[in-house]
Amino acid sequence: MGEAKRRAEQGLPARPKPAKAKPVDTSPRLAPWLPLTQRQGEQFVQLTTRGAWIGIGALVLFWVIVRFIGPAAGWWSLADG
Repeated sequence: MGEAKRRAEQGLPARPKPAKAKPVDTSPRLAPWLPLTQRQGEQFVQLTTRGAWIGIGALVLFWVIVRFIGPAAGWWSLADG
């Protein structure tokens, strides 16, 4: 008796299919002795660029809160004003 028939007779669900293997990165290496590929280098640059923009945005938001929102809400007063 096959596995599928046995599971059907017992009222069990079908067996899940195994997950496919992750595709292998075939892009050339940055250097023969460095275990990083060019694609991984590009992904690193994209990630760090996105992180830098998030940091810039957070810094601007922090400055607006410290300079305008905090004093307007009465949380603190500015030393130069």
